[in-house]
Amino acid sequence: MNALATPFTADPAADHLPAAEELARSLADAKPSEIIAAALRTVGRDKLALVSSFGTESAALLKVMADVDPAIPVIFLDTGWIFEETLAYRDTLIKTLGLRDVRSIKPAQEALKQKDPDGDLWFSDPDACCRIRKVEPLARALKPFSAWINGRKRFQGGLRAAIPVVEQDDVRLKFNPFAQAARAEIEAIYKSADLPPHPLVAAGFLSVGCMPCTSRTEAGEDARAGRWRGRAKTECGIHITKTA
Repeated sequence: MNALATPFTADPAADHLPAAEELARSLADAKPSEIIAAALRTVGRDKLALVSSFGTESAALLKVMADVDPAIPVIFLDTGWIFEETLAYRDTLIKTLGLRDVRSIKPAQEALKQKDPDGDLWFSDPDACCRIRKVEPLARALKPFSAWINGRKRFQGGLRAAIPVVEQDDVRLKFNPFAQAARAEIEAIYKSADLPPHPLVAAGFLSVGCMPCTSRTEAGEDARAGRWRGRAKTECGIHITKTA
């Protein structure tokens, strides 16, 4: 399915978006590409963004999106603590997939100066660190958009175990094209498209975030076990859904 065959323009009714529950029901059995195409039809390209960490499973969603429309804006949160390998992987995938609009968003310098002048907030208060380096920058980056796409999956467990295909996130619709995908489906996309793996996977990192809060995953552990190891924290905060 290729949405490029049908030009998408901003929906004049975008201020009156359909209910997330209604969309979730209509897309309950849809493929990831169909969910992305539906998001485009709902709000138009100018009002839709995909948020990607360019992590260990990100290439699959980006590939599906590129097949639908490679000009959908992609937001990448460059927190200042990103692995060099991730930054290189971002650049590789941009070229490999022909992504046309990738926006690297950084934290506000004034916020860093006031709240994390020594760069050690990740240790004393990781929630506050995520807030100024990820949550606040994403809120700023999403202001022009009416909907966004992300790559969470139910098989990742925790707060993600029951995510719907579409949900309401404050004033925006949030599309989860891989919500009901199995791990084997993600692996199949990598294989069929010959997608390059994240450079850190071979070193034992099965889920990659910021350097201070990411560790290798041991045999038998969940893929996200290396994130915020030793803490009760399991999410950075950008996926704590708010309702309108």
